Formats: sequence, structure tokens, C-alpha cells
Amino acid sequence: MTKTLSLGEAVVVPFIRQADYASRLPWSYGERRLLDYLIVYVERGHCRFTVNRRAYELHPGDVCFVQPGDSIALEGLTETRTPFAHLDFFYNPLREQSFPTSAGMTNLDRFADLMQPRLNDMPGVDVPAVFRPPQPMTIVAPLLRMIGKWKEGTVMGGIEAQRLGIDLLLELLRTFGGRSSDGKEAPTAMMERVLSYMSLRLNEPITVKQMASLAHLSPSRFTAVFREKYGVAPYRYLLRLRVERAIEMLRAGPEPGIGQIAEYCGFRNVQHFSLAFRKMTGKPPSAYRAKNP
Repeated sequence: MTKTLSLGEAVVVPFIRQADYASRLPWSYGERRLLDYLIVYVERGHCRFTVNRRAYELHPGDVCFVQPGDSIALEGLTETRTPFAHLDFFYNPLREQSFPTSAGMTNLDRFADLMQPRLNDMPGVDVPAVFRPPQPMTIVAPLLRMIGKWKEGTVMGGIEAQRLGIDLLLELLRTFGGRSSDGKEAPTAMMERVLSYMSLRLNEPITVKQMASLAHLSPSRFTAVFREKYGVAPYRYLLRLRVERAIEMLRAGPEPGIGQIAEYCGFRNVQHFSLAFRKMTGKPPSAYRAKNP
């Protein structure tokens, strides 16, 4: 059972337990529950991570954030590079006794004293298990630098890694903890939640009505606010995300085929995909793949 604290009660002292850049051939790691936090950035390749029995497909640019007490099973479906860190965000005098759990460890009752408090149990915080950062470098950059400093193995590197862990926590809270003093979600956080929703469901039909519902706005008001903040209408932004995801898949190699990419990225058919792709890049998908093998 995880501990429940407010942010005001918790003492923030990051402690990196394990971290690496993790370049691997296809791989898997069986189901387990965590005592600490695990954050994984998919830099290259295609992964399937199952968090609390829900499967997620992850591609370059996606982040998986697993909290204490969550169950997780990991699978790299292709050759991957997945920088990751196991860490505590909050001080625990027993932290030296804690550890990254092994596959098969699903009952952690006897390690309750080592369990970190969960961010999502704190008022106003709701970090999704998988997301694509609206501004990637605000979360990904401190993670990558933190891994590098921790791997140095020096006193100064350890202090710098701890500072970067605080930066990472602050960015997660700014992005997913944005609630005002009256308990209502702040507009920026609402919009960023919509962007994460889009990124994770590119293969699904998404309507402006669904987006507006996530932001607790009417469709017309949502469209106006979105256009003011991002400079384009919501559907145009979604279309751009789909084409950008298609570009990543085309660059990855000769597979999957154009039809599969169109389906995965949420286009109605190959013709719709080709038209949207050509408008954004100036080339049809097949020509783009031929020039970017």
C-alpha cells in the first residue's frame, strides 16, 4: 500500500537508484510492481508497455511514467534505445534498502516501509502512465542529463543528478498538476492534457467534441482557445501530429507498408494519408521513404 501525502508534507530529495541509456535488441521484462518511480523515454524503436494491465504502444518521443505500486510489464518489439531511471522523488530514511523490483514481484506487502508516495494520490496531480510531452525538451532533457550525471559516479555528478531530478519533478507537476486554488484545472494544463490525449490516440478517430470535453469547454470555445494558444485549429494540429508520426515510421525502414502506416496514424485510407502527407512535406509517402532509407 502506498503512502498518501500532500506536496506540502512531502520532502523532495531525489535519489536515483538505477539509470541507463539502454540500447537493446528486441527484449522483454515480465510483470512486477514497483516500490519507486520508473520513467522511460523511447528514443528509438517500438515498445509495448503494459501498466496496470493496460497495454500501450510506444514510439519515439513517447514517455512512460510508472508510479509506486503500479504493475508494469515491458517489451521492446524492435531494436530500441530507451533511456530510463528508477528513482525516489521523496525522502525516505530507508532509501538505501529499497531496490528496483524483479520480474514476478507483484506482492510488495512486506516492503511497505520502502514504498514511495504516489504523485497521483496528491491533490490536483494526475500524471498519465504514457504521454508525449507537449514540449519534449522540458521533460526529456533533464531526464537525459540526469542519467548522464548519475552514470559519472562522482560526488559532483551525484549532486547535479539530484538537482536534475528536482527539475524533472517540477516539469511533471507543471504539466500534469496544474490546478488553481479553487480546485479547477488551469487552462494551460487542460490544453496540454488534450495534446497528450491526441498523441496517444493517433490511430483512433478523435473529434473536436472529445477534445473539448477533456478541456471542460464547449467545442466552439475550445477551438477558439486552442487556436489562440497554438496558432492552428485543433484538427489541423492533430493532422500535423499524424503526419509527424508517419514520418518517424517511414524513416524507421522498409516496414511497415504505406497502408499500415496510414491505418496506424489514423488516416481514413491511403489516399487521405497521401494527400495530407504531400501537403505537409511536398512529397508522397513512397517518395519520402525512398529518399530517407
